Amino acid sequence: MKNVRLLIVDDHPLFRRGLYDVLAMEDGLEVVAEAAQGRAALEVMRRLQPDVALVDVNLPDLNGHEIVRAARREKMPTRIVLLTAYDDSVQQRQALAEGAAAYVSKEVPPGWLTTVVRHVAAGRYVLNREVMSETERIRWLEDHATDTPLSPREMEVLRLLTQGMSNRSIAQTLNISEQTVKNHVTAILRKLNLNDRTQAAVYALQRGWVRLD
Repeated sequence: MKNVRLLIVDDHPLFRRGLYDVLAMEDGLEVVAEAAQGRAALEVMRRLQPDVALVDVNLPDLNGHEIVRAARREKMPTRIVLLTAYDDSVQQRQALAEGAAAYVSKEVPPGWLTTVVRHVAAGRYVLNREVMSETERIRWLEDHATDTPLSPREMEVLRLLTQGMSNRSIAQTLNISEQTVKNHVTAILRKLNLNDRTQAAVYALQRGWVRLD
């Protein structure tokens, strides 16, 4: 059988090196590229089409969720494992709904990480220690419907809001009306059970949904 071709995406060289050391020594796994930023990762995925990409949620320029959404829009064949330092049910559902194949804590034991990669390469989905088929993934999302993730547009609004932009500026950037922005902000606060824009910005930064350069 051919090797599973891997891309490692993390902006911390030591952590990236650690992932390489764990994965490259495994039979049947081959690390074909590394990247430290989101846009660079997407370029590698377009050019090399690795089987699996291990992507840090919290990256410069584009975060892991944005990479997943971009890969899905472009119908890339690469399946994405999101790695996170902050794990909760909202982020898990967000990741699976967007198209990630797995959502894994950075504290994962090396042996389980290689197992996750093999499951993902075989077309399965992994959350925590649960391995799912596509049908089971859909059922899991339905069972966790109360952990309603933000829509792609709401994520864009949240990213700009976290940069300190006003509703008017966000509207101009996204080419939508100011009232539509207000509606999105209201929906974001309701879905995340937050009281104001500042709390929303802190929430997004803590979970790696948005990164301030």
